[in-house]
Amino acid sequence: MRTTGKLYVVGIGPGSYEDMTIRAVSALKDSEIIVGYTVYVDLLREHFPEKEMLTTPMRQEQERCQMAILKAQEGKRVAMVCSGDSGVYGMSGLILQLAENSQDLEIEVIPGVTAALSGGAVLGAPLGHDFAVISLSDLLTPMELIEDRLKNSALCDMVICLYNPSSKKRADYLKNACEIVLQYQKPETVCGLVRNIGRDGEEMEVLSLSQLKDADVDMFTTVYIGNSMTREINGRMVTPRGYKNV
Repeated sequence: MRTTGKLYVVGIGPGSYEDMTIRAVSALKDSEIIVGYTVYVDLLREHFPEKEMLTTPMRQEQERCQMAILKAQEGKRVAMVCSGDSGVYGMSGLILQLAENSQDLEIEVIPGVTAALSGGAVLGAPLGHDFAVISLSDLLTPMELIEDRLKNSALCDMVICLYNPSSKKRADYLKNACEIVLQYQKPETVCGLVRNIGRDGEEMEVLSLSQLKDADVDMFTTVYIGNSMTREINGRMVTPRGYKNV
């Protein structure tokens, strides 16, 4: 009999089944149990109705990971699902930390399409050159450190992709971030945002940095701040790589 199972940590992409990788789908098909944040698991129910599904609400990441590890240790094949990529603000690091003393447990990390990439495709080509991905959530990172990362990324003229730009308790975080970047970039810098990537209600907008400061965003919005070379081309956001004569 199998005494220890297998634990997949699966990046399911932005939300739509079509944006999942073949490898991710294969892992979910192989799994007996799917574990994840309620919103993400609900995206999978239609496509994997026969699976046992276990969920926890937001801000119970450790409990969620421990649940997945325990089920795998009981001999089950388990998939811990993460929105976007399993390692970019995902659960793969926490799973590996919590399972540090469970060397017999087989853990396979499966990447997915993170919001920076899927949202970038909606906008056009905002990440054509060097870029930084920064979360504005200060639940696990001090705001002073987040501000330093914003300052240095803007100073280096990097495109900046912002995750978690706002919430009910953090309504002014994007405005503050824009004010920091405005110390180094022009108000007319081309920016963009994408709401509900890969889900119902998906929409994108190209706007200036000065306009972005007062934009209406939420936790399901991904924000892009261009660099000094970023342009708007036919309503799309494009950061040139630097090819000559283009």
